Amino acid sequence: MWVAPEGRSNEQVLTCVTAVCSSHYANLRGEYPTAAAIFQPGGFGENFVTERMNERNVCVGDIIAVGDELVLEVSLPRQPCFKLNQRFGLKNFASTTWKTSRTGWYYRTVTPGAVKAGDSIRLVERKNPQWTIERVQEFLHRKTDDAAMNEELAQIEALGAESRNNFLGRVAKQKAKERKAREAVPKWRDFRVAERKQETPRVVSFILEAVEPLTEPEKIELESGAHAKIKLGNGLVRAYSVVDGDRNRFQLGISLDEKSRGGSRYMHEVAQVGHVVKVGAMTAGIKLARAAGNHIFVAAGVGITAFMSHIESLAVLKWSAVLHFAVRSAEEVPFWDRLEKLGERIIIYDKSVGQRLDIPGIIGSMEWNSNLYFCGPRRLMDEAARETKAHCIPESEVHFEAFEADVSGDPFEAVVANREDMLLKVGEEETLLEVLQKHFDVDSSCNVGNCGTCRIGLKGGLVDHRGTALTEEEKGSSMLACVSRGIGRITIEI
Repeated sequence: MWVAPEGRSNEQVLTCVTAVCSSHYANLRGEYPTAAAIFQPGGFGENFVTERMNERNVCVGDIIAVGDELVLEVSLPRQPCFKLNQRFGLKNFASTTWKTSRTGWYYRTVTPGAVKAGDSIRLVERKNPQWTIERVQEFLHRKTDDAAMNEELAQIEALGAESRNNFLGRVAKQKAKERKAREAVPKWRDFRVAERKQETPRVVSFILEAVEPLTEPEKIELESGAHAKIKLGNGLVRAYSVVDGDRNRFQLGISLDEKSRGGSRYMHEVAQVGHVVKVGAMTAGIKLARAAGNHIFVAAGVGITAFMSHIESLAVLKWSAVLHFAVRSAEEVPFWDRLEKLGERIIIYDKSVGQRLDIPGIIGSMEWNSNLYFCGPRRLMDEAARETKAHCIPESEVHFEAFEADVSGDPFEAVVANREDMLLKVGEEETLLEVLQKHFDVDSSCNVGNCGTCRIGLKGGLVDHRGTALTEEEKGSSMLACVSRGIGRITIEI
């Protein structure tokens, strides 16, 4: 077979190549003896029949070389149609092909060239090892309502438009649904302290219940690892990680900060059972990387609250997960009754007896296809960022959930381009978010740069980027208003 550039009419021109595994034919002849004569190589109308390559070991985005010249990229699974039923004389055969992962797949031509039967096929590059053809089919046809997977698949540029547009459409519908649900929920709701428990000398857990509960099921559910924004009676607004629960009843774990400006101190000293606080936006925090084969959580102190629901849900599913947890002493372990049920999934480091959390060692010993999750004080987060970068861990495989942030710095100016070039001045101890919210309705949640809710467009100027919600690429056109600071004068859009 020949694959050539357009314009060479005396040779077969193919910009899209299809492939099927040769072993499928032998299996199908045994399963459907009445159609055995038709189940021969080429029966599906494919261009390539391959050996030892199938839907379970071929991944979207794979770059392969065939023979000496041809280079192809795997683009998407083949989508069987009703004509297969007619061709093979078998009822519902088309749907059976994807149910049994025997659809074959498409290639797009990267470099044209001549090939012949018997040519070797070599893997040149594997961009998406977690996304085999079979796994794409799983979410394309069976698990169509998995929002996290739909969003991840929609971002794979190598995925052909026939499938990618399907995932993009689902993401758009999900976001519209979420936006509608948010708009229907009051911005601030009254919650009463239903339970209060002294977990450790410094950490108190609170269960908050809505005074007027939501009744529509789709508005009640809350993703694990979420944040809740709390408006305290002293006028302060703070965001805390939700340990577990939903939008009607949820649990917090709050540590008394020695440098508290009134937030944690208010909750510890004033918020007794029966006390009412206002709860605002409840938004997603770190999302689990569903494609990861292993999940490694690293937390210190009250940072455990960001990961409790995640690791418990993984334990129920029997997924590979471990929590490395650093505390000052054994008496400083909150939620111990729940943590001890995790057994070998939790490793506690007791500073009082000389045990030290070894981040380089954790990274160096982790298994392939692992994702890392960090939450703790600034020193831990700085070390985690430094070590993951030194070990060349991709940004997509590292997740940070800070519970404190340095937001002060030199004063700067911000021009809001899409608001008639309004000029805003941000003082040394102010954040851009605080100044923006004096004039405009700007959403926010965590206020420490984790969630990305306050992300705004950056049109010009230099920025001291802080927080973890943006990738290096995204920092070229966006900034986090809650923590990042301009240098001199910047131009933004909200």
